[in-house]
Amino acid sequence: MADAAVTVIGGGVVGLAIAAELSKQYSPLFLLERHAKYGTETSSRNSEVIHAGLYYPHGSLKATLCVEGRKLLYELCEKHDIPYKRITKIITAAQQDELPQLETLYKHGVGNGVELEMLTAEQVRAREPHIASVGGMLSPTTGIISAHGLMDYFYHAAKNNGAEMQMYCTVVGLEKKNSHFEVTIVEDSTRREESGQRSSFTSEVVINAAGLECDTIASLAGIDVDAAGYRLHHCKGSYFVVTNSKSKLVSRLIYPIPPKESLGVHALVDLGGRLKFGPDVEYLSERSYDYSVDESKRHAFAESVRRIVPTMNDEDLSPDMSGIRAKLQAEGGPVRDYIIRHEAERGLSGLINLIGIESPGLTASPAIARYVLNLLR
Repeated sequence: MADAAVTVIGGGVVGLAIAAELSKQYSPLFLLERHAKYGTETSSRNSEVIHAGLYYPHGSLKATLCVEGRKLLYELCEKHDIPYKRITKIITAAQQDELPQLETLYKHGVGNGVELEMLTAEQVRAREPHIASVGGMLSPTTGIISAHGLMDYFYHAAKNNGAEMQMYCTVVGLEKKNSHFEVTIVEDSTRREESGQRSSFTSEVVINAAGLECDTIASLAGIDVDAAGYRLHHCKGSYFVVTNSKSKLVSRLIYPIPPKESLGVHALVDLGGRLKFGPDVEYLSERSYDYSVDESKRHAFAESVRRIVPTMNDEDLSPDMSGIRAKLQAEGGPVRDYIIRHEAERGLSGLINLIGIESPGLTASPAIARYVLNLLR
């Protein structure tokens, strides 16, 4: 008999949601996180938006899990007092030549089952008088949420179900042996593999929700990540915060017509009332976890901001924070969907890989957890 029924690798919001869901039925369940606390990487370094689901390809996991997850998140917030605000969002066409793209986006979003309302320039200005717009679209179901509050809820739900959570725990080996997996870990608060305590245990099921290192975990199981299409591209996004004198220029989320590789630098009013802009897109050539914000980006950042809020000056912006996204989409490459796959066909029955869970992963997290549960049935 294996030591664990299920092992979840990764304590981000998706791993925590999976642990909370699966621990209702599976025991013992272990969750392994390499940092001192859960959710310290991508899950806590993002816009904290509850996305409606309007951007993603029809029938994709991103679209279906976002729409389902958004409904589940609002229910969780109401039931468990998780801080949130249904702040709404306007996507604005700043120039006439963007109006056809706005119409296309509207039709696409409606096709995904998202409630949307087209707005004239006058209707946009009545709601947001300081933004540039020749027409827009209102997403009434878009909101913001406390990512930490959501993760705290998932963490305690899993703990209350009997899940065992291990921090400072790095997975360094994953091998299929008969009906179970041997998981080798290093436990060390300094996170130096050579000095930490190495040990192994067995698990019937392993869920790879390792976020920025999910392709590393997949390779430990013997999967050729390049041949499988699992290779990640780390992409940094920085945010700048607006000075107090202009923090009330915008009252909700304001997004531009989206560029190819992201949703674009957008205006974000957080739960504390601060106005921020971000994230930009910076593909990283190396796997570096440097979260500093380069102040020399200020002018280029402000130029992007002025596309939607023309009165914003360079000196109105100050560096705030950054996050790193685990993208399957290469720089300049085609859009990629999530990969959530039970690897039985590779001879790895019991291993479920979650690869490239970037935005809208926060929104989709409770729906992803249910999807993973169904893969095990």
